[in-house]
Amino acid sequence: MQFNSGEIYHIYNRGNNKQTIFFKDENYFYFLEKIRKYIYPNCDILAWCLMPNHFHFLIHANDKSCELIKERPLPVSNLVEGFRLALSSYSKAINVQEHRTGNLFQQKTKSKSVYTDKEDYSLTTFHYIHQNPVKAGLVEKLEDWEFSSFKDYAELRKGKLCNKQMAIDKLELQMGKFIENSYLALDEKLVSKIY
Repeated sequence: MQFNSGEIYHIYNRGNNKQTIFFKDENYFYFLEKIRKYIYPNCDILAWCLMPNHFHFLIHANDKSCELIKERPLPVSNLVEGFRLALSSYSKAINVQEHRTGNLFQQKTKSKSVYTDKEDYSLTTFHYIHQNPVKAGLVEKLEDWEFSSFKDYAELRKGKLCNKQMAIDKLELQMGKFIENSYLALDEKLVSKIY
């Protein structure tokens, strides 16, 4: 993963062989602790969603994200190292909990810039991330999924993981219509470009 300061990225990964990565509620909370420790200091998180076998983050890279901590054999930035540490420490704990060995996550966490000179997919990505639990049939309403930033933006919870003001400004969110807009159908052609 490589990042440029000032750009917005969709970052995602899933369980190896699409296996479950969150086995109980405590696992989701523990993973969020790892995100707060290793990711939060290295970027601005705009949205997130944790699903039983994968996760999504929408982040705004800043100078700290891109700062190199290792140059050889491959350059490694603070944010890349943060994700490595978060996922490896979480995996170790889950392997102990589940009496298993081996990789929990797919080898490479993926990142995709959601803005180009011609098109901006950041708002589509933001809503896509929040709609994930409903599309997967886990809940009927976005408000019912505990493990996403939707409740924070809908003011149903006072979460502090996201830089809400930056998201409002950068994505031009209409907070007076936030819940209504969150349920709008997304253009599948645009969704296909966020991966």
